[in-house]
Parts: sequence; C-alpha cells; structure tokens
Amino acid sequence: MTDVMKGVRILEVAEHTFVPSASAVLADWGADVIKIEHAVRGDAMRGLGRTGVVDLSKGVHVLHEHSNRGKRSLGLDLQRDEGRELLYALARRCDVFLTNKLPGTLARLRLDVADLRAHNPTIIYVRGTSFGARGPERDRGGYDMTGFWCRGGSAAAVSPADLPGVLPQPGPAYGDSMGGMTIAGGIAAALFKRERTGEPSVVDVSLLGMGAWAMSAAIALSLQTKRPWSMPAGGAGASNPLVGTYRTADGRFICLVMLQAARYWADLCQHIDRPELAGDPRFDGAEKLAANASEAVAILRDVFAARTLAEWTTRFQTLAGQWAPVQNTLEVAADPQVRANGYMAGARTREGTPFELVASPVQFDERPTPTSRAPEFNEHGDEILRELGLDLERILELKASGAVA
Repeated sequence: MTDVMKGVRILEVAEHTFVPSASAVLADWGADVIKIEHAVRGDAMRGLGRTGVVDLSKGVHVLHEHSNRGKRSLGLDLQRDEGRELLYALARRCDVFLTNKLPGTLARLRLDVADLRAHNPTIIYVRGTSFGARGPERDRGGYDMTGFWCRGGSAAAVSPADLPGVLPQPGPAYGDSMGGMTIAGGIAAALFKRERTGEPSVVDVSLLGMGAWAMSAAIALSLQTKRPWSMPAGGAGASNPLVGTYRTADGRFICLVMLQAARYWADLCQHIDRPELAGDPRFDGAEKLAANASEAVAILRDVFAARTLAEWTTRFQTLAGQWAPVQNTLEVAADPQVRANGYMAGARTREGTPFELVASPVQFDERPTPTSRAPEFNEHGDEILRELGLDLERILELKASGAVA
C-alpha cells in the first residue's frame, strides 16, 4: 500500500464490484477499510464464485480479491438493533460511509444520510447506484451490463447494424471497475473539501452516469449531427487509411491511429517495405491521400496480411506514428511495458497461494501501487469489536444473539 490515504477510515456496506472496488482502491492507497458483510452469507460476491458465469469454487476467487483487496471484514446483522448500533459506533470513528444499497433498503435499515450523521455529523456519505439518486427509477437495481454498457450507449455504438443482437461489454466488472475508480476520486475530493472547509459532502456516482460519461464525446457529436453515434466496422477511416485496424497473416490485428496521415505516410511506407508509395501521385500530400483513401486501404490490407502480428510488432518499434497490437487479456498481463511500469501487482491468499491482480492505475511518487489480499469472511470481527472497547464477554453475547457473525 501507499500512504496517501493513511489515517483515513472507510466504513463500507456494499456488495459485488461497483462500489467495493472503490474502497479497494482506497485501501491500496493506505486507507483503513472496514467491510460490513451479511452476518450469515457474507458479501454476495463470495457466492457468485460458485454460481456465477465463471466457476471460482476452486483456487483463488480473483473477482472477490479484485474488489475487496486490503480490507478488514466484520459480519453484522443490520436488521437487529444491536448490529445497527455497532455500525453506528463504527461510523463515529470513520471518515467515510460507502454503500450501494438501494434507497428503500437504506431507509428500512436506518442507514440514510441523516441516520449516519446523527452519530457523526462530519462523515462523508457516498452512494453508488445503478440509475442515480433521483428520478422515478432511483430504487431500481442493476449491473454494469445494464446501466453502464447498454443504457449508457456503448452497446449500440459498437454493435454493427447487421448483428442479430448487441455486443456484450468486453469483460466482467468492466463498467463497475471504471465506476469504482471514479467513486474513489470523488471520495478523495470530498476529503479534500472537508479538510479545507470542515464541511462533509454527499457523493453520488451511478452506472448510468458513468456510461454517459464514457460516451460523452460521442453523445456531444450526436447532438450536433442529429444522428446516433456508431463506430465503423473494422478497417480504416473513410478518408484516412492510417486510422483503423488491419488483419495480419496469423489472423490477429494491428491498430493504427495516425490522425495526421500525410505526416506519417512516408515513414510507414518505409517500415512496410513499400517506399515507392510515398511518392505515388495518388497519395502525395494530405488531400490526395484523403481522396484516394480506399485505394491506400486496399494496398495496406494486402501488405499487413503478409506478416504476422509478432513480425509487425518487432518491425514497428521504430515507427514514428501511433500504433498498437490488438492484444488479448493474457498478452496484456505479460506485456513488457505493463511489467516495467508495475501495472500488475502480486498478493497471496491467507493460505499462501500466490496470485496477481491489475494494480490500481494511479501511482504516487514514481512507485507502483502494491496491493494485498481480500479478507476472509469476518476475519477481523473480534479485532474490530475490541477496537470499539467491547470485552470478550460482550463479544460472545453478540455472537450468541446473531448480531455479529
């Protein structure tokens, strides 16, 4: 962990990934995060490791680790007065309360803003929702596939018109993880404001709002052109042959994004062993290259299809323009540039099994951000209760009553 959030205490009542991933980032940054879990089953994500799309019942539950790294766990029954009073006692000692429970649930459990601030007037109250804290759908639940990807505009924008359905988001917790990072930034800003003014904030981030923000440039252009935004399917741009993807000999793809095509054209021609194209009258100058883009694209398709992605990657190390190999997730994890910058972080389970996660993307003081494992269910229960001043006899009474796990 880094120390930029050292001394900050976070109290979390949240499940799955969207909101828990925010406090996981803060834990990586040095905050003390107390995760309140259901007193019997724990965080629902623990169960999804056995019943979800991917079977994680054996080995390391990396999805749970991703969103709960570095926290402490306490199982409480918040429907019992004794359990709720313990949460209030914790809130009095914390800087931030973080939740993704629905408004109706928060009201029923007496965990609204007013309820928490009755016990800690300066606590920063943070809500992560599917569709926002206001409006007719404020009490509707959802996931990033629904609120972020589909309703936020991404799915329609990337799905070809002739596709019988829409493309799913690229991976699990895709919008959740971006949303969590945004929540972490909002919490940091609220802490800064409170430090300067003494005033606590209520922070709201929704998956729908995140989805709209991710598509914000396209939405702005759509409002200007009066047409829904859609991405061209594959290939290169209509007037710039150096923007787009090209298939390689091994069925992989390489991506070019050289917005100033004329500037980079001659250098590209050298790197593809076609120097004569630089002086070709069809492509000599920005206007000609744009006018004859389709012919240039046809030539480049044949050229790129003659070598493998690995060959092009080696050859393009000295290319002046902007390009990238289209990599799969295993290749990203092994990418030498990813490794050189510390974008992967290692940890070990309680039993000592090693695993890796993508590191929190923000680095401080030119050092990679390390991480640590997620807690076992209620692993720190007794420790946290003792910090509240409870003796062993009282802790045992609370366990017997079911108020704590």
